[in-house]
Amino acid sequence: MGIPPVIAAPRDLDAEQMADIERFEQAIEQYLAGEIHEDVFRVMRLNNGVYGQRQGGTNQMVRIKLPAGTITPEQLDLMAYLSTEFSRGWGHITTRQNIQFHFVELRRMPELLRHLAGVHLTSREACGDTVRNVMACHLAGACPHEHLDVTPWAEAVFRHFVRNPLGQRLPRKFKVNFSGCATDCGQAMFNDVGVVATTRTNEDGSVEQGFRIFIAGGLGATPHPALALEDFTSREDLMPTIEAALRVFDQAGNRDNKLRARMKWLVDTLGIDEVRRRVQKVRLTLPASSSWPGGIPPEVVAAGDKAAGKATVGEVTTVGQGVRVELTARDPFDRWVQTSVIRGTANGTISAIAYAELGDITSSQFTALAAMQRELNADVRLSNRQNVVFRNLTEEKLRVLYDRLDAIGMARPGAELARDVVACPGADTCNIAVTQSRGLAKAIGDELEAQGLAEVGGIRINISGCTNSCGQHHASDIGFFGAERRAHGQSAPGYQMLLGGYVGQEQIHFGEKALRVPAKAAPEAVARVVRRFAGERVAGETFRTWMDRVGGVDKVADELRDLDYFPAPSDNPDFYIDYGETGPFVAAVGDSECAV
Repeated sequence: MGIPPVIAAPRDLDAEQMADIERFEQAIEQYLAGEIHEDVFRVMRLNNGVYGQRQGGTNQMVRIKLPAGTITPEQLDLMAYLSTEFSRGWGHITTRQNIQFHFVELRRMPELLRHLAGVHLTSREACGDTVRNVMACHLAGACPHEHLDVTPWAEAVFRHFVRNPLGQRLPRKFKVNFSGCATDCGQAMFNDVGVVATTRTNEDGSVEQGFRIFIAGGLGATPHPALALEDFTSREDLMPTIEAALRVFDQAGNRDNKLRARMKWLVDTLGIDEVRRRVQKVRLTLPASSSWPGGIPPEVVAAGDKAAGKATVGEVTTVGQGVRVELTARDPFDRWVQTSVIRGTANGTISAIAYAELGDITSSQFTALAAMQRELNADVRLSNRQNVVFRNLTEEKLRVLYDRLDAIGMARPGAELARDVVACPGADTCNIAVTQSRGLAKAIGDELEAQGLAEVGGIRINISGCTNSCGQHHASDIGFFGAERRAHGQSAPGYQMLLGGYVGQEQIHFGEKALRVPAKAAPEAVARVVRRFAGERVAGETFRTWMDRVGGVDKVADELRDLDYFPAPSDNPDFYIDYGETGPFVAAVGDSECAV
């Protein structure tokens, strides 16, 4: 655009955050005194990153935003303290690279938020009808395949929109994800705005780095693939384009029907061509705005966005969904290296994944991870598969990292293997979950271990406790979402099984419905599919291509239909009790505080 941004002065985010906390603290006191209506307080609570829990009362969940999943040793140490002082002794990594704590007392929430502010973290707009946490590939800046390091771009988008008046009362939530290349480890293809770094060759033969922007992607009960906004967006135009998309959504999004209020529904109503036209028109007028985010953001100027580059000699690790992982070694360290280490950057640095089962990290693990980060001088990110990634390592440091992780139970070869099951919190805490998704995830892991299938590579398993897809079941090879079943006159926990979800190469295939199964039969269903896939796939074949080759979802499901059976309650009462529960299943669903 060529016009410098018109910004009066840099924002003092620290001061803004402290003012937020003070206002929220006052609102809590007024709410508990009956001076603020529930509906008004709910908006304030959600905008401060605090959800209610199904347990009711003053039990709250707080979600901490970590742009690009980046976390420091000081912040990890604080997570250890918060988990014991305010929660249940552990925290949970989400599929959006956040950390959540549950069972936090409402009155103590301002105290917790001030602790976050002390290490430059916030929960602001981690929930509600706002711009949510800005995600990026967990290998951004350390990937041999990337075109740009998208980390500072994600940070710039976060800083621009946090507490920005544009994003406080949107029609619904607005999600932004970044990927450094078309492999799309950042999962740009199912977000309101998905940004994929790319290049183009100009008329003079020069190669220009920039982006492909996709809009209107989403999961939930009605998934929608993100659609390309334009062929190429320059680095200078990226921020204005994202703001223009947000403004169009704010202006035209459906505020009368929350179920049709996401960006995907706006495209469904107006058509992608009209949405493109409006976004591009708004972008042209943004230089007149006093908050115009034009040019290269200062975060990018300061940090740089040069790609890590690919090594010219030696091993270059392939990444992305469906990559086949072979475990041939016997030594535990060598097995971990085969599954969890990424090589191939131009500067020779290495990344390694610490496996966090179910995305959970205990207080002592947080503390140990912080110590490892300091000892190894590593960069640490959280992944959208709920694991912890150490970057900027050398070969000499790998053994040290492994030994340290092994001591705290996080060195198991798990990342990107079948045992790496992703699940949302489910009915353990979520107000609208139908089933205990975490319980099913553990049961599937246990069944795969028992049948010798836990270390099959190239297959992803994701579980959601309802149709909202917080567990991203639509985008996984094998997906489940919870649903109530009726059998023999009784309510029972069940799941819809989906097969063939895939994200990569600037495309997305949503999982197709296979069959419904009782919750207690789902682990066996997974084991059968994993065993068949492991035995039949050919070199370079993803789960999706294997499924299509053998006849499609119906053919694969045919071998599972005997599992859609409920015995009489007197014959097997366990089928009528959900995982982790002791009494009969009840589909207790409350009011939704999240979006679809």
